[in-house]
Amino acid sequence: MRGTMTGSGFVAVLLAGSLLAGCANPAADQAMVAQNALVGMPKQTLLSCAGVPERQATAGDLEFFTYRSNRLYSYPSWGGYGGYWGYPYGAWGGYGYDVRSVDCDATFTLRNGAVERVVYGGSSSGGSRLGQCYVIVQNCLTQVPSQSPQPSMAPAR
Repeated sequence: MRGTMTGSGFVAVLLAGSLLAGCANPAADQAMVAQNALVGMPKQTLLSCAGVPERQATAGDLEFFTYRSNRLYSYPSWGGYGGYWGYPYGAWGGYGYDVRSVDCDATFTLRNGAVERVVYGGSSSGGSRLGQCYVIVQNCLTQVPSQSPQPSMAPAR
């Protein structure tokens, strides 16, 4: 039959979808939302919600505030050799820990006392960096008015 899916095919599609959903990073998504949502935020509000910037500079009528966030974490390395030796020697011959660093630099460009642009950078890449950028902007996102329609914008009944 053409166009039908077997039970095992359906399970494979369902499994693939759930694996992809497991890769989602809501913090990275919110960091991307913040790049637009924080435009127009007054300087006083930015300082209140993000704190004092690590670096700041002025060029003409522009101000630049740069915030930095980093996280270092470790997890057991996979030795992959030997056998289970039991406590206190560890399992499967693995020794030590792998260490990973994730960082973000968020630079806010301000003109006339309001945020004009938010740019992210850092040595990390992809969703891990964006997830770390969320640490910088999360308090400020709570200061942004809700994106839901205002009562005056509701459709007439």
